[in-house]
Amino acid sequence: MKKLLPLLLFLISCSALSQHKYVAPTDSLVVQHLEQWKDYKFGLLMHWGTYSQWGIVESWSICPEDEGWCERRGPYAKNYFEYVKAYENLQKTFNPVKFDPDRWAEAASNAGMKYVIFTTKHHDGFCMFDTKQTDYKITSPNTPFSSNAKSNIAKEVFEAFRKKGLVTGAYFSKPDWHTENYWWPYFPPKDRNVNYDPLKYPEKWKAYKDFTYEQIKELMSEYGKMDILWLDGGWVRPFSTIDTSVEWQRGIKVEQDIDMKSIASMARSYQPGLIVVDRSVTGEYENYTTPEQEVPAVPLPYPWETCMTMAGSWSYVPNDKYKSTHQLIDLLTGIVAKGGNLLLNIGPSPEGEWDTAAYNRLKEIGEWMKINGESIYGTRPMPPYAQDDLRFTEAKDHHSFYAICMSKTENTRDIQKIILKGISLGRLDKVTLLGAPGVLNYRVKDEGIEVLLPASLQKYYSRHAIVLKIIRAAANK
Repeated sequence: MKKLLPLLLFLISCSALSQHKYVAPTDSLVVQHLEQWKDYKFGLLMHWGTYSQWGIVESWSICPEDEGWCERRGPYAKNYFEYVKAYENLQKTFNPVKFDPDRWAEAASNAGMKYVIFTTKHHDGFCMFDTKQTDYKITSPNTPFSSNAKSNIAKEVFEAFRKKGLVTGAYFSKPDWHTENYWWPYFPPKDRNVNYDPLKYPEKWKAYKDFTYEQIKELMSEYGKMDILWLDGGWVRPFSTIDTSVEWQRGIKVEQDIDMKSIASMARSYQPGLIVVDRSVTGEYENYTTPEQEVPAVPLPYPWETCMTMAGSWSYVPNDKYKSTHQLIDLLTGIVAKGGNLLLNIGPSPEGEWDTAAYNRLKEIGEWMKINGESIYGTRPMPPYAQDDLRFTEAKDHHSFYAICMSKTENTRDIQKIILKGISLGRLDKVTLLGAPGVLNYRVKDEGIEVLLPASLQKYYSRHAIVLKIIRAAANK
């Protein structure tokens, strides 16, 4: 039974995802931008803040919950209040002098990434942008990096990535564990939620709503073209939206409505067509869903994006173990075959650098994408989606489709033939191998279409996976 439990939990999770009550946007410009976003397929997420200096999980160690990801370590761990004070004092030593957003943008662009989501503020409340609402920020005189010409980190990141042609999005945490209008010092915090009853103290909750509104307004009005507002901290939500079948939502005991209608309306007045992602809060402000660290078992009937770490942690951890290039291409192709996007996270170091492994992975992914990106960008899922080592995608005009064949060993040279099963093919015009000249021979067999791959083509094989392009005869009529 213990061996079956992880599988059962996974299947339950996938069932919940497929039954999610998605509310499609009605704003024609948002609909248009969402269709464009579905073509991007591959993006970058970055979790970065003062916590990188301790090499710990982002924000969560100051949350007084008995969860593994909230565990405190180090000399202050035995006293919660001393720990929080030391954590907040990390602002006074945060000085990422090796911060080079142009290098990041270059690496992401070369990897084939099309958009970036950057953490402007995580749950701990430390702002990586020059907000006027608090002094707990990267540009404060209390932060050594404030004297640097690139001190407004979020602005520098957005500008660097736009120069490389990437679409930009702002990650923003709705809860803020630093401000007194969320965790009011009159009461100790009990868990991740607001530590007072907003209905009993409406003036404090209004102050918090105003604080949140003004910070998002700054990001939408002062930081250039913004395409996505990616809101995290789904426990800040109208009480009526709580799904009691989800364990963590059962811990929300009070109303935490921050008036998303006003926030979205304001944000779109500055950024027409803005995609709003109010994570886990079903409704008109969750323009796409974001399965975290998981890939749905089946295609989902609405726009979605898997957010996943390249290494083991969202934030910087020394000597973290990075997924192999093969694993990452496997994830990307599997997600795209089911109609989703992959948002891949990298956590910068306290000095402002990426691990060498991150650069290497992106370089190798880029080499694969330069040959095979045609099977990724702008495609849509096609039944049977995945089959053994194959993943299928289709051009939006339906004139061609792609069979992505993952190798089992990171060496594609052992692939000599590919059998396409269970596909409604119609008449075929030709079959080619992306990156190779000429056409391939194929034959119809009982088990499907068998495509032969002669040894002479092996010099054109991409590492990790090769891609067949199948052009339907109707395309030329």
